[in-house]
Amino acid sequence: MIMNKLPITKQTKGIIIKLLNNENHRPLIQTFIDAKFLDYAIEFFKKIVNAKLENENITSEWYKKEFLNENLDKEEIAYNTGLNLKTITNTYNSAAKEIVLSASLEHYSELYNSIDRLIKDGGDINISLTIKFKEVSVELDINESLIIINSLAVRRAGFRGGAWSQIGKNVEKPLMIVLCELFSVPKEFYSFVGLKSLREVDFYLIDNNKHEHRCEIKLTGKGNPESADVIHARKTEIFVADALSEMNKKQFDENNIQWIELRENEGYKKFDKILEYYKIPHEENSIDLNDKLEKIFSEIFIVKNKS
Repeated sequence: MIMNKLPITKQTKGIIIKLLNNENHRPLIQTFIDAKFLDYAIEFFKKIVNAKLENENITSEWYKKEFLNENLDKEEIAYNTGLNLKTITNTYNSAAKEIVLSASLEHYSELYNSIDRLIKDGGDINISLTIKFKEVSVELDINESLIIINSLAVRRAGFRGGAWSQIGKNVEKPLMIVLCELFSVPKEFYSFVGLKSLREVDFYLIDNNKHEHRCEIKLTGKGNPESADVIHARKTEIFVADALSEMNKKQFDENNIQWIELRENEGYKKFDKILEYYKIPHEENSIDLNDKLEKIFSEIFIVKNKS
């Protein structure tokens, strides 16, 4: 049950509006990734300039000290070598910080060895970077330049994977709240936690008999195998997605899973039939979608510019 206004970002609001209007929300995420990466790159170059001004060489040891030290958050350490926690967990069956640090250092050593071989095999090829910051200019040799190029490449990859996952999580619950509000579902008929387990899940719809109906929300593309697998692992009854493959839909129908594909024209309106199916009190939405959305966002959420 929602008692107070919930904080969401302007970005989350924009993605929800695009999803419900059957519009492509991915450019919003890409813009976020670009902005976050550029902020990181600027701070990264500042560290390099400061290191060079203090007569430090940009070596693998310098990079380890600055970006792979144990005082950093474990997710940050993983991203700084181009890994993510999910990959490490799948490989080592653990995401403990000592495991993450060990795996990241091992992976970085392999990357650095590849750079070293490239330099040795490069013959007469030479690469150098010049970084200028507030009238200060520093020169990087081929070894330093390749470390910087590689580091930015793997960090960009880390930003991309992490952003898609995190933004999806940020959108899931607000999206379901908005769907419920669009069809005037009373607040006592939906929840973030189960009435029995009190364990937080994606979302629950609750019928007149207090039966909980578990919802899963995935902003994944067509053909993602997780879509089909998750309904068995989590006993999902309602599945909401941006796009679904025909195979996904067939599997859901065979397992009596109610589904919504927001990519369909006015796909969100299928939520009305799901509410009827589970006999959950609601009203058919007859108000212009975007007018109703603005009213919902002003009444239910506090929209912030940034997270």
